[in-house]
Amino acid sequence: MFCVKHIIRTIPTRKFLLYQKRYKYYFVTTPIFYVNASPHIGHLYSALIADAMHRYHRLLGCEQTLFATGTDEHGTKIQEAASRAGCHIPDYCDQISRQYHELFHAFEVEYTDFVRTTQQRHKTAVHHFWETLRSRGHIYKGTYSGWYCVPEESFLTEDQLKEARGDDGKPRKVSAETGHPVEWMEETNYMFRLSALQGELLSWLKTEPVRPARFQQQLLAWVGGPSALRDVSVSRPSSRVHWGVPVPGDHGQTVYVWLDALVNYLTAAGYPGEPLPGHWPPSLHVIGKDILKFHGIYWPAFLISAGLEPPQAILCHSHWTVDGEKMSKSRGNVINPLGCAEVFTASGLRYFLLREGTPHSDANYSETKVMRVLNSELADTLGNLLSRSCARAVNPAQVFPGYDTSLLPSLCGSEGQQLLESLAHLPDAVAKHYEECAFYRGVDVIMGTLRLANRLFEVQRPWELAKCGGDNERLRCTLHLAMEALRVCGIALQPVAPSLAGRVLDKLGVPAERRCWADMQTCADQDAAIGKQQVILYQRVLSGR
Repeated sequence: MFCVKHIIRTIPTRKFLLYQKRYKYYFVTTPIFYVNASPHIGHLYSALIADAMHRYHRLLGCEQTLFATGTDEHGTKIQEAASRAGCHIPDYCDQISRQYHELFHAFEVEYTDFVRTTQQRHKTAVHHFWETLRSRGHIYKGTYSGWYCVPEESFLTEDQLKEARGDDGKPRKVSAETGHPVEWMEETNYMFRLSALQGELLSWLKTEPVRPARFQQQLLAWVGGPSALRDVSVSRPSSRVHWGVPVPGDHGQTVYVWLDALVNYLTAAGYPGEPLPGHWPPSLHVIGKDILKFHGIYWPAFLISAGLEPPQAILCHSHWTVDGEKMSKSRGNVINPLGCAEVFTASGLRYFLLREGTPHSDANYSETKVMRVLNSELADTLGNLLSRSCARAVNPAQVFPGYDTSLLPSLCGSEGQQLLESLAHLPDAVAKHYEECAFYRGVDVIMGTLRLANRLFEVQRPWELAKCGGDNERLRCTLHLAMEALRVCGIALQPVAPSLAGRVLDKLGVPAERRCWADMQTCADQDAAIGKQQVILYQRVLSGR
């Protein structure tokens, strides 16, 4: 009976066993999403990366995994959004938070915890964290003045500003990064001693916790200058920002929305109680590049000051453009994922975002591109191979056939040998890319293997071999190699496209308990029955909306 490791003896020992040891516990998070507007594909992309990492580590056999997401529901922007919608603020927060629940359910984002900053357990965590920082001497009260950006809910330094002309044609200061207008503000609030943390932050950053490397270097440049860090305001007058967590012992102030929001990761870990094994520090924070400063500077500084470990790793991903333009409400090009799913299916859009998203640079969404990728890879490369391998015309016994490995060289030629080598390397190659959150590269490897399997099918022409009848070893060999490629690639695709991968494995008759990462190295059961259901894995899309 066939098994890759019996054929290719020169392939190194599988590395995923080392990954299993390293990841006995795994804790991954998304940012909690701000409820000032409905979710779009950028929010979904963050959640899909975290979900894929969570699924991958479960396939590795981690003893305990935790995946936290949620919604950020405090601050000025929420007050304003609720007012525009004509809603009471709590009702508005419920409405938008529910949209995230519905979105994640539709796209198979299987979180283990959903934190809302309006929950009492979170407010308790924020109060305890605040008191810990204050008792350790890291928070003091003072007068703060500077340029304040309402959309970003933060004070900006002069080097973060530029001049631009307003709607009235007059010059005004705006955020250099986002273009949002700023206003001069002077107020009494609480300050965090960020300026005292430069050495500790640099020591943490030198462990290279942030990837891709360009964002690691950006943080080092921000932190490394002689006067790069200034103390940061961590409260706002409740007369201006009333919708927030009150500062303990001072209800005239509310906790700065970013300090409040970042504590959500501790809330998910059970703080302020004793964390369970593997619940702290987080294994990976998944964030967008627009919130790098808060997660790469403020958050580790807060944690270090509280006597807690900073995160082990941060994956900072770039944004999605739409037809080459920045996504924005003013352009009317914000992509609603649920609307797209009506055309491309949730599984198809999920696959596309992880297939085409590149953390190091902005990725582009266009309906033409979505159709091309999904039709070519899901309908043709993967779907057609499954249909042809399981068709009664070539596989009348409806089994996953075994064959005599000693006959391989004479039966399937160079195409069979290339496919075997690709299958032998695939688990380690895909694992390496998944470890780096480079799902697009992992899928490249998978699709390359499936294309080799399709090439073998075309060269061997099993539909003609089936007409010969009798005990046809060449046909059995061809079908087995094609179905083995589908089995191995189906297992590897589970983090990226769980439903599609599940349907492939169901059709091949692969038991649920035989779908872990280590099972890619084992043999399929000889002549086991395949699924009876007829499967069109992915229906070709003929036009967009």
